[in-house]
Amino acid sequence: MNVSTPTLITFVIYIAAMILIGFIAYRATKNFSDYILGGRSLGSFVTALSAGASDMSGWLLMGLPGAIFVAGLSESWIAIGLIVGAWLNWLFVAGRLRVHTEHNHNALTLPDYFSHRFEDESRMLRIFSALVILVFFTIYCASGVVAGARLFESTFGMPYEYALWVGAAATILYVFIGGFLAVSWTDTVQATLMIFALLVTPVFVILALGDMGTAMATIEAQNPANFDMFRGLSFVAIISLLAWGLGYFGQPHILVRFMAADSIKTIPNARRIGMTWMILTLAGAVAVGFLGIAYFADH
Repeated sequence: MNVSTPTLITFVIYIAAMILIGFIAYRATKNFSDYILGGRSLGSFVTALSAGASDMSGWLLMGLPGAIFVAGLSESWIAIGLIVGAWLNWLFVAGRLRVHTEHNHNALTLPDYFSHRFEDESRMLRIFSALVILVFFTIYCASGVVAGARLFESTFGMPYEYALWVGAAATILYVFIGGFLAVSWTDTVQATLMIFALLVTPVFVILALGDMGTAMATIEAQNPANFDMFRGLSFVAIISLLAWGLGYFGQPHILVRFMAADSIKTIPNARRIGMTWMILTLAGAVAVGFLGIAYFADH
């Protein structure tokens, strides 16, 4: 592929911008608290969008559209469950966690908070919670690295192994340099790009197909069951899909954003911003997958 192609140039600029943000965050990091929790300085906008982007990441752009593309609207129960779970998390956990982590010896991590909150002198609670985060978060992070590698592989024809190293190297670089602030700021940029892409893509797909009526007719011609939200689902299956939202109450990469907010007064506005972003991006992802059925039927 020609190095001067617009797509390649865009990706190079993007990666360079992420690393630059890491250096800027490095200059704003003065102590250990800044590196771990950004000095509890995140405003409502960064708190909301960084939480959303770190939560959704490659799954929102690849996983959910892929599920809708394969199974139709029956997979949209996942999106509904996530919206409900995220809203409850913002409503009942965010403000309380922000207050209690600072009150309990200014805890900078969840294991640290649990240890102080429950006066665990044996440190077993700290060790156990750290191990749980380490094991399961390693798997979660691995899925994000895989999503990035698949993107590089499909876009540039890059071997999968090399694509893994490129994505991982860029991420490790800005995390090690800039710490929590770098992660939060880059996530905010990525959240902005994600909502733009997920809202614009369905519009261009419809334009490519002619109009919405043509798209719907093509989808129905492929399989009328694509419109059925209850397709092949039992009551237990629907509850299981909705239960995805329960994960929000224990996801450290989301909870740590609540801890890093500059004050509890930031939380209500962050909740409104975050939920608006989430509803729009999930609707966009469902639309991308659903309209993709018609697009790839014609292309």
